[in-house]
Amino acid sequence: MKRLLLILLFCVMLAPIAGARTFVLVCGVSNYGDSTINLAQTTKDAKAFAKLMKTQTPDVTLLTSKYANRENILSKLRAICNRAQADDRVVFYFSGHGCENNFLASDGLVPYSNLFALLDRSAAKEKIILIDACMAGTIVNQLNNGGKPKAKEGYAIFTSCRGNELSIESTIAGQGFFTKGLLKGMRGRGDYDSNQQVTIKELFKYVFADVVKRSDDQQHPQLIAPVGMMDKVICTWDAEPSSAK
Repeated sequence: MKRLLLILLFCVMLAPIAGARTFVLVCGVSNYGDSTINLAQTTKDAKAFAKLMKTQTPDVTLLTSKYANRENILSKLRAICNRAQADDRVVFYFSGHGCENNFLASDGLVPYSNLFALLDRSAAKEKIILIDACMAGTIVNQLNNGGKPKAKEGYAIFTSCRGNELSIESTIAGQGFFTKGLLKGMRGRGDYDSNQQVTIKELFKYVFADVVKRSDDQQHPQLIAPVGMMDKVICTWDAEPSSAK
């Protein structure tokens, strides 16, 4: 009887860990309703990232083009943030236009501060933000309620470029440079210690080198994260040779 009680107690202690979940919101906008500003690869990038994340978790929500409007993005993110528990992770990805301190949903600007307002209230212990948009690096201005820019506890923020740079998409590559690097890194190229896991630090190392090379040193991805987040595993990958292509 005593042994049974100990086993049950052990199982209860492990339950929160075993039940940890990752909730993902992926947003991409190509069609802004104006041929002069429409993009070619961003919706494709979002769909590709969502597909990859579905190999990691079933909790993936995808919003593209007209459905990736301000109301939908913020309401979906709010619902995810409210649903996430203390041991969970929330991932937000956006691909589309961006400008200083904002990304551009299908119907207008969304300040990065709106993301933090929702994510800060979530019980989830880990939040990962990935922004593939011009001037994405200006998200740092919105950290810590507009205070001194510094890494935020529990957050890992990947941006496709510095705050004064453009985020390049390529018809030849068929994707944006940043998202292409992300996908390749998460499929195994970023697994520098060959343990079939890619950490945040490993992924950024791969993405930075890949994007800088492809862009001929015009685009420099950024990572804003505390030391405690660097060795967190962002994904596992299939060791089949085709998965790392």
